[in-house]
Amino acid sequence: MPLQTPPVKLLPLLALPALLGSCAIGAYFSPISALERSVNGLYEGEGNGVTGRVPYRLTLTLQEQAGRVSGVLTNLESKKTYTGSGSFRRTQAGGQVDMNFFENGNRFRAAIHADLSGDTLTGKLRTVLLGKELFPYNISFKKVAEGRE
Repeated sequence: MPLQTPPVKLLPLLALPALLGSCAIGAYFSPISALERSVNGLYEGEGNGVTGRVPYRLTLTLQEQAGRVSGVLTNLESKKTYTGSGSFRRTQAGGQVDMNFFENGNRFRAAIHADLSGDTLTGKLRTVLLGKELFPYNISFKKVAEGRE
């Protein structure tokens, strides 16, 4: 006759998966940091340079842990759109952004070197001619909409 375990001794083993599963609920960490939440979003502003004042829109996405930033820059005057990526370095005031922008994914068209402080991005946008960053524009962008989580 086989030895049978009384059902009362199996109850703790049956409850184990439920107890272990509840540990994960208390250990939830948001995939987005507070800095990412405050920075990610839509910025609008202008560049002032050689050809005068040019209005721009920038959609910015920061990955703080990786030190990366990506975005889409739109020249609101010509309606041309450029995709870009680059590096992000944290500073006391916020951060420093260095990005390169490409047209159609392969033609280097512009670079942004700017400081990010609060909801403002200020610095230089340099348009590219023959592969060189030549025509500088002083840029000032303000955040106008939050990013998605």
